[in-house]
Amino acid sequence: MEGGQRAAIEITRLRAGYGQIVVLDGIDLSVAPGEFVAILGSSGCGKTTLLRTVAGFQKLMAGKVRAFGRDVTDLPPERRNVAMVFQSYALWPHMSVLGNIGYGLRVRGLPREDIRRRVAAVLAMLNMAGLEDRKVTDLSGGQRQRVALGRALAVEPQLLLLDEPLSNLDAKVRLQLRAELKALQGKLGFAALHVTHDREEAMTMADRLVVMDQGRIAQVGAPEEVYHRPASPFVAAFMGADNTIALDIEEGASGLTVKGSPHHAPTAVEGPAPIGGVTAFFRDDAARIESPDHQRNGEITLKGTVTMRTYPGGHYRYVVAVGDREFTVKDVRLIKVGTPVGLCLPLRALHLFAKETASVRGH
Repeated sequence: MEGGQRAAIEITRLRAGYGQIVVLDGIDLSVAPGEFVAILGSSGCGKTTLLRTVAGFQKLMAGKVRAFGRDVTDLPPERRNVAMVFQSYALWPHMSVLGNIGYGLRVRGLPREDIRRRVAAVLAMLNMAGLEDRKVTDLSGGQRQRVALGRALAVEPQLLLLDEPLSNLDAKVRLQLRAELKALQGKLGFAALHVTHDREEAMTMADRLVVMDQGRIAQVGAPEEVYHRPASPFVAAFMGADNTIALDIEEGASGLTVKGSPHHAPTAVEGPAPIGGVTAFFRDDAARIESPDHQRNGEITLKGTVTMRTYPGGHYRYVVAVGDREFTVKDVRLIKVGTPVGLCLPLRALHLFAKETASVRGH
């Protein structure tokens, strides 16, 4: 940490699992005070196990967990000064809003009036003032998740752990709670470790992303870095660049060139690129529709045919067949199905990986 500042959480060589099954292996991660870190990955990659290990609900097989410089590896959850918000709300249905939010304070022995004052302040922050005596079973999904968040915030944790807390909510409420949660984090200054499968949620909320793959960290970085400069084929595909084409790049007297194929003409490469057989990963929005004979240095134009058209609103979405492959592309123009087109791919928008590294597991 800068200036000798202690990390909110410091995970070193962490190994964890269930019985003899290893789920996490060799995890190193540091979260700064006040930082919002999102953990992304496929189902079963170990995201929730990592969160539960930090919280103290899951024992380590090896490694260390430190919180603000203090070794908490062997401490129970209640002695770690962390709070966790679950996907399923995990509220007590027989308790009121006051009872649920104030539960952690009551366990800590605070007087009843102090609890009521603290809960009232938390509810005001969550735009739920005056609902102390409401039954949680009478609340909407968004309100219940606010109560779950309020219960975590009431104990004033230094670190908040979030296990996909917004995934059960409808789209409008989810967007609203994203903004509210990020604003609260900025106001209160706690560090947050947020597990989510929603790439957009992670990108819009986090200061840094952690992409996990089969129990290991595949890449850590700012959202822009991970999105534009994925460190591996897996990260590229997971971050949305899941269209792929095989290319062959050769070095000549005038520089690097993408060799031609039955589907595209050769073109010069501007900037560095791996030499030999490569797999290019790209997102739908990297492509555009041109005429089949379109040609420009720094771009590949795949010759294909429009096979399907849909209108999701504001633009058309086309499926373009290139040989035995199909790609999707957006365009505002109305193009008839069956029209020969060129699917233009600027090389700068492609993520290029040597073929031997480019096998990507399902995500």
